[in-house]
Amino acid sequence: MLTTPRTAAAAPALHSPQEPGEPPPPAQGTRRASSGEAPSAQREASMPGLGTFRRAFSRVSQRAGGPAAEEDASLLRRSSRFLLRSLRRSQDRRAAADPGQAPAVPGPGPGPEEPSKAIDGAGRQASPKEELQELEPEAGKSVADLITEWQLLAAFEQLQRLEARLVAEKASHTFEQDPTGFARRAMDVCLHYDGLAAEIRAIVRETLGPDGVAAAALAELAQVVRAEEEAHPGPPADGDFLRTPRRWRGLWEDAVRRSAGERVRAAGAGAAEGAAGLARLLAELGSLVRRDLQKVRREVQPACAAAGLPAWETYLRAYHGAVAQRLQELARDARGCEQLYILLDWAANVYGSPNFLDAPDLTLSTEPLPPLLAPEVWAQLESDYTSFLETKIASCFESILQLEQSRWAAAVAPEVLQDRYHSSLSIDVHMLVAEHVKAAGAISAELEATTLRICARALGLFLPRFEKTFLESEAVSEPHLGAYINAFEELRTNLLARFPGTFTELKQPLAAATGIFQKRLLQGLQHDVQPLFRLLCTKAWLTEDTLRPLMDKVVAFAGHLERVVPPRAQETLQEVHRYVVREYLAQALRPPERFRGAERLSGSQKMGLDAQAIGDTFQGLGSEAAWLDQAIPCVADILGETYKDDIQRHLEALIGSYPDIRREHVLAILALRRLGRRRNHRLLQRAQDLLSAGRAGTGTAGGRVLFEEVPVPTSVDVLITCI
Repeated sequence: MLTTPRTAAAAPALHSPQEPGEPPPPAQGTRRASSGEAPSAQREASMPGLGTFRRAFSRVSQRAGGPAAEEDASLLRRSSRFLLRSLRRSQDRRAAADPGQAPAVPGPGPGPEEPSKAIDGAGRQASPKEELQELEPEAGKSVADLITEWQLLAAFEQLQRLEARLVAEKASHTFEQDPTGFARRAMDVCLHYDGLAAEIRAIVRETLGPDGVAAAALAELAQVVRAEEEAHPGPPADGDFLRTPRRWRGLWEDAVRRSAGERVRAAGAGAAEGAAGLARLLAELGSLVRRDLQKVRREVQPACAAAGLPAWETYLRAYHGAVAQRLQELARDARGCEQLYILLDWAANVYGSPNFLDAPDLTLSTEPLPPLLAPEVWAQLESDYTSFLETKIASCFESILQLEQSRWAAAVAPEVLQDRYHSSLSIDVHMLVAEHVKAAGAISAELEATTLRICARALGLFLPRFEKTFLESEAVSEPHLGAYINAFEELRTNLLARFPGTFTELKQPLAAATGIFQKRLLQGLQHDVQPLFRLLCTKAWLTEDTLRPLMDKVVAFAGHLERVVPPRAQETLQEVHRYVVREYLAQALRPPERFRGAERLSGSQKMGLDAQAIGDTFQGLGSEAAWLDQAIPCVADILGETYKDDIQRHLEALIGSYPDIRREHVLAILALRRLGRRRNHRLLQRAQDLLSAGRAGTGTAGGRVLFEEVPVPTSVDVLITCI
């Protein structure tokens, strides 16, 4: 360190010639070296100010501690090497200019037998009074004390004066005969510059610590950085190391980055593993960054603003880089869908939020910042997340199936909500899709689209598996079938409406699954009523109301359809309507007993009454398949027509209303009447012409199918009719 005036005045006396064997007198203001002192202590005693500086520097290093102390201590070694290289270059230049003069470089000092002329010359260059006037501090404090007390600007000003004096003396060749003296004083200046640099780092380290740093010290730091830049605007043309820019702005920025990195790495260091531990770590990290940057904006920036030091921007970039580094380290260790999502969500929605700093006038977007995570790191995170997400969503669908199976095993009947059979299946699937899509959308549109595709694919695989598992279970019943028809209809309607681009491919699978459940629902009714159709068109049927039990079952079945969503309920009801009419006609075209005479007329009348009852019942149930109501009456009219010439008119009405009727059906109907060969031939020819015209025209009108599914009997009467 720069010595006090008393020490500086006494310094030359340490190197004045002495008689052999006479020990040099102790210098005033310095500590005498005892016989047991180390060589380093003896060297400090021979260089006034250096020992004091080392002690001050040691105090700074002990206060900082850790790697920073080692880095500050290395400044001594760097300054020494830099100074020696510079001195060698100067001596080489002088040697080249005056080959006859031997170079004098710093090295081992002369022994007691041959006192150094260079040192003796240095002793004659300046009187103690002159040196006292030059180095006397204004407040009576040494540079080391000023540095230790963080009076950085005053210390720098004194160093500037000493630097200017040394430069002037070097230019006037004062030290040509005493290069060691110049080296000693130049080393003193360099070491004090390094001491100032070490204090700058120490102030930065303590700025955001628990005790903080006073605004005056922060202002001193900013002013000394600015003063050094003004004093050393650029490298000197002659390469003088004393006037070389110290680049303290860069040193300050590096100290800010190191401080931010240390604080960010320390945040959440003891957090537990797993998703909860990661979430807690990130919460602590966010709290630290928020608290530190708020303090920077509130205290550090105003103190540094007068000197033009951009504290806010520098700290912002430093913390952004430190957080990015920390997040990349966490990303490498992240495992599982939850941890990956926590990282993505924190980066996109917490750190990336405009309100992250909890202050309306503070935002992380005050200047362009690089991405928090490198594009390749972000892409890998999203890729890993979606891979885990596929497994997780498939597992969620498996859980939904297991939940439904537990309800089947417990014989839990579906609830009735708003007059509809209700299953939680639709709600579970909607919540599953909505939850993951919303979470992904909060991170990026690309991740949302990917999640939608994963959900759609998983649902497409789930539907046939659920359908197969349910239909093979013992829980199949009208309420359960109705509940799942409602659930699939909700999925088809709502998912396609909300996500039309992605779930469009599920429209057909959902409709197919709904159709299968509707078909199974109808099969249950068919199984119950099929034996009752065998009681129709018998002689007992002529006198008994055998149709009522059948229609009672239909009405009871329709009660379940009232709790099914209207589109699917109407479809199923029309299918029941068509089934009843079709099976009635099939029974009529293959009667177990043939009616003749009065029985045939009675059968025709009874068939008409049954047709009226069937039509009224389905009309009362709300069936919109009124086109079915004419089929049974037309057959009844042909069966009971007494004026044979009008049979053709009834036959034409039947073929016109039901173009899907075939020639075999016409033969079976005519076989019920036992008409003559010529009349049968004429009626068959007319029917054939009408059927040919129908096939050449519109074919099956409106997709309506009735007779096409009615089996044609192969009885002797039909064969006779054909002949």
